[in-house]
Amino acid sequence: MKRKNGELQQGDTAPDFELEDSNGNKIKLSDYRGQYIVLYFYPKDNTPGCTREACDFRDEIEEFSKLNALILGISFDPIDSHKQFKAKFGLPFRLLSDIDKFVAEKYEVFGEKKLYGRKLFGIIRSTFIIDPEGIIVKIWKKVKLKGHIEEVLTDLKKLTE
Repeated sequence: MKRKNGELQQGDTAPDFELEDSNGNKIKLSDYRGQYIVLYFYPKDNTPGCTREACDFRDEIEEFSKLNALILGISFDPIDSHKQFKAKFGLPFRLLSDIDKFVAEKYEVFGEKKLYGRKLFGIIRSTFIIDPEGIIVKIWKKVKLKGHIEEVLTDLKKLTE
């Protein structure tokens, strides 16, 4: 990884990882080389913003598939929570459990944030597009949900033209 100022940048190799999905299967990022990956980090299953984001990705899954893009969601929730969340909302992509916060720290999306005026530590909602060679080609940090999935799709289309 070529980091400027110690921060993960576009053009860096995506840090590899292995996490369990909602079925207990071990998922390794590098196993998906050869296709685009939309990797998104979200704070918590079954919360309003995270549900909206997951459902927005779900509703555009066909468009992502046409672009040879796989969606992976990561939070600190345990696999049982992910399993229920996926079933409740019919999510057609994998949700990965980062209970130890290891991957969130590698991607620099674990940190201090404010919620209703209180400071706390958790996942900072973020999305990464990783190209078929494993290079980060786009980063969104502190994601605002309105229009985000459309923006991800637009940028992915530009990358695949």
